[in-house]
Amino acid sequence: MDKNTIFGFVLIALILIGFSVMNRPNEEEMAKQQRYNDSIALVERAKMEAEIARQKAETVLTVDSVNPNDTTAVADLVADAYGDFSVAATGEEKFYTLENELVKLTLSNKGGRIYSALLKKYQTHDSLPLVLFDAQESNLGFTLITNNNRVVNTSNLYFEPLGEVKKDAKGTQTLVLRLKTSGTAYMDFTYTLPKDNYMLSFGIKANDMNKVMPAGTNFIEMQWFSKIRQQEKGRKFEDRYSNIHYKYVADGVEKLSESKNDEKKIPNKVKWIAFKDQFFSSILIAGDAFTSTSLVSKTETEESGYLKTYSADMTVAFDPTGKESTNFNLFFGPNQYKVLSAYDKGLKGDDKLSLRSLIPLGWGIFGWVNRFLIIPMFNLFSRFISNFGIIILLMTVVIKLGLYPLTYKSYISSAKMRVLKPEIDEINARIPAEKAAERQKATMELYSKVGVSPMSGCLPVLLQMPILFAMFSFFPSAIELRQESFLWANDLSSYDAIISWGGNIPLVTEYFGNHISLFTLLMTIATLISTKLNMTNTATQDQPGAGMMKWMMYLMPIMFMFMFNNYASGLSYYYFVSTLISIIQTYAIRASVDEKKLLAQLHAKRNSNAKKPVKKSGFMDRLEKMQREQQKAIRNRK
Repeated sequence: MDKNTIFGFVLIALILIGFSVMNRPNEEEMAKQQRYNDSIALVERAKMEAEIARQKAETVLTVDSVNPNDTTAVADLVADAYGDFSVAATGEEKFYTLENELVKLTLSNKGGRIYSALLKKYQTHDSLPLVLFDAQESNLGFTLITNNNRVVNTSNLYFEPLGEVKKDAKGTQTLVLRLKTSGTAYMDFTYTLPKDNYMLSFGIKANDMNKVMPAGTNFIEMQWFSKIRQQEKGRKFEDRYSNIHYKYVADGVEKLSESKNDEKKIPNKVKWIAFKDQFFSSILIAGDAFTSTSLVSKTETEESGYLKTYSADMTVAFDPTGKESTNFNLFFGPNQYKVLSAYDKGLKGDDKLSLRSLIPLGWGIFGWVNRFLIIPMFNLFSRFISNFGIIILLMTVVIKLGLYPLTYKSYISSAKMRVLKPEIDEINARIPAEKAAERQKATMELYSKVGVSPMSGCLPVLLQMPILFAMFSFFPSAIELRQESFLWANDLSSYDAIISWGGNIPLVTEYFGNHISLFTLLMTIATLISTKLNMTNTATQDQPGAGMMKWMMYLMPIMFMFMFNNYASGLSYYYFVSTLISIIQTYAIRASVDEKKLLAQLHAKRNSNAKKPVKKSGFMDRLEKMQREQQKAIRNRK
């Protein structure tokens, strides 16, 4: 091959590469093509749904058009509509029970599904049995396609039980429901409920279904929906904690919106889906994974008696030959930290279910405080004390005692600033306000000489904030407080109305409610007293802008009253007791601190520091630089 031929091939290659680069679609074109592909998929799905509806309509119309006494004609129509599943198209609905000390599950042979779920250790706010769902409020079904293009759903088919409910020596109960066909093919739905467990095992095992379903079938579509009942007294607060959660395979947990209608299509593999209420959840867990998942959350009106309606459509691996079974786990129970955490015992890494993520303990450091401090302490006291009001009181005392060194340090810092106030006032009188940098420099020099840091009073307060925010997340989500009474509060997980009224008052009803919670009112009063006490302890009350800051500090407790009026009374009770203890601590520290002696100590330290070489801090260097620039600007203006 000569030089010219090689050059020609290289030139052709460059032209082809350049042509491909120039004609490569940009991001907008790629997005347009993706939208086109999505629309095609939607059209195909709509066609399938229309075909299913058409088949159902044709079946109903055709059956209605024949004489119901002509059993042969009716049987022919049913066989044409349901294909090989025609033998399961008709029947009489019967019910079966799986029950242990915790749950009572009623199963129906129609659809081979769980008909209702009752939690035996809980009641609704009006003392009725707590039923998560019943009758047509929930359904879990599978779409089956036959090799002659018949589309049926297991929800419309009748299963046959293989004997009665079996119970082994360990107390585990098992029920097998079989979906038969006109041939040798069938599907077994096996439900297994262990003793003292909220988790139900559910397995699907096929036999010769490859003779009925199209060749190459390796998955089935499934649909799950449920209406979420209102179980608690405060609907608005309960609704705020109700939503759909889901966990990716080998990844984290995410959720749909709690406050509005929401939906999401998930292309990645999903491990579990939870239909969550404030204190209870129904969780569907895949043995392997869900794929092509679509989730929808719809809010319901108050008159309906439901909070939300959830639905989930997904596909799951399925072996028609029966060599491999399709397995699930179903959880019907409380959102209790120790219950949900127990399902991760013995699992490592990505195999962990992380069901405890359903409990909103707060993000970051606030969640850590709850997990490693608040919850262990709460569980420890619960082992020995049955009154949860006393438990909250003891927790508050322990926390305040643990934070006492920080509280003491914060008070001493404020006291030092307060005794130095006459000298600060002298600096402000000597240096005009126009020379702010010079005034600030002189103030910082004074603080440096006497060994006072303005930040030392703020740091202890900041270190206490994680506990305050952790408690804000803990109390509304602690199911242990549900329907536990203390003093006048009948339910520490809900508001404690001391005064209630009817009717709708604009803005008031929406943001405050139709009641006044006594613990919230006491918390507000205690916070106002604490605010006044803290304001008198500060040395900034006569400084410019202090008046506005003062009113803002008094306004915040009033705002919190509106915010907390619908919250759990246990939370308001904790903040009330915590603030009350803070007031007592402040008076106790004030009585033990001699401010004249403290001022003498500061002066002694200033005299001692005066003999030592002064090392400037970075902050002082910046102040001096600002002062020089300010003086330069004044000279330039003159």
